[in-house]
Amino acid sequence: VQLQASGGGLVQAGGSLRLSCVASGRTFSRYGLVWFRQAPGKEREFVAHISRSSIGSYSEAVKGRFTASRDNAKNTVYLQMNSLKPEDTAVYYCQAVDSGVYSTDPSWYHNWGQGTQVTVSS
Repeated sequence: VQLQASGGGLVQAGGSLRLSCVASGRTFSRYGLVWFRQAPGKEREFVAHISRSSIGSYSEAVKGRFTASRDNAKNTVYLQMNSLKPEDTAVYYCQAVDSGVYSTDPSWYHNWGQGTQVTVSS
């Protein structure tokens, strides 16, 4: 499945953004989706996962502020980001997992694409 992340931008601290990850293909509903981010000079890190049944899991850094959701009719997964902090500044990526198992280790994945830039100003 091919994925394209979008929706990033520049926002002030405390603001909100909603990222989208659009997938190609007709079997999108069978995939779980994983969000990662990479800040300048830092390693890529896990942000969130949404299962095929729309159950979300989150890193401690974003729990309570970010919410993943999906619209299978639109082949799209969303990441609603509220109460943004400057430390949320990063390029955000999405990955698909064709099973009920996913990894928070970015080395497990390939073909990252360009991602979408999120910049939070203080």
